Amino acid sequence: MRVAMLWMIVSYFIGSLPTGYLAARIFRGVDIRTVGSGAIGATNVRRLMGQRWAVCVTVIDMLKGALALLLTANSASSAPWMLSLSAFCVVLGHNYPVWLKFKGGKGVATTYGTMFFLWPYNSFAIVLMCGAVWYAVMTTSRYVSLASMTSLLAMPLFFWMLDAPLSFILLALFLALLAVFRHRSNIGRLLRGRENSL
Repeated sequence: MRVAMLWMIVSYFIGSLPTGYLAARIFRGVDIRTVGSGAIGATNVRRLMGQRWAVCVTVIDMLKGALALLLTANSASSAPWMLSLSAFCVVLGHNYPVWLKFKGGKGVATTYGTMFFLWPYNSFAIVLMCGAVWYAVMTTSRYVSLASMTSLLAMPLFFWMLDAPLSFILLALFLALLAVFRHRSNIGRLLRGRENSL
């Protein structure tokens, strides 16, 4: 149990690296939380710094999840429940970083990166299918928030369809629900017809 707790903490701190905040602060001298939606994720970085910076932030946020899983599997355990705990904590760190008074991003990119490497090669296919869902919703609605939530809510279904370990299915479900919770202000704006489209 102590080993599990240790790697949960390590994963949290890996996830808590506020990539978007640091990019805006270091390269633009701006607190990203005072711009646009106030979020520190790639979507808000795009508003301030452009598409290339948004892609860089997205990739690094995805790699945080991959790094946490790799370290956990090599140093602690590759058991599904241990990887699931590590994956959940890295997204939790991104969403609630101690460095920013627990006010972080919405966890979409970090969830995608984490889930991509969770269950090779099956998870590769699952994330690509979720990416297809994201693209379909995005092109029809033009709402990043709606596309993100829909694609993540599809993820536990895809894990279940491929007969994944129960801990992976539950992880996908909890992360999807966490993402919906983090998007609650977006949901309110969508319902009022005031959400910003791409």
